[in-house]
Amino acid sequence: MSYIKANAVLPANLIEEIQKYVQGEAIYIPKPEKDHQKWGSRSGARKALDERNLSIKGAFQKGKTISQLAEEYYLSAETIKKIVYKK
Repeated sequence: MSYIKANAVLPANLIEEIQKYVQGEAIYIPKPEKDHQKWGSRSGARKALDERNLSIKGAFQKGKTISQLAEEYYLSAETIKKIVYKK
């Protein structure tokens, strides 16, 4: 994350108001809730996990056991159970 100097983007009166609460410190201003993205949506990690989980569910439905899937996907049996039994 890069820093932006407040005086480069904020009006002077707003900077003066903020200085009543904090001075010389870095503060984080979050995005509005409506602009938040779900975890992994930008990097593609969420999509990759969803595809992996679909593959696990499919293999389970075709007869692979929990322990076979755990070994194949390098996951615990409990994690495999959560994936295959989730509605």
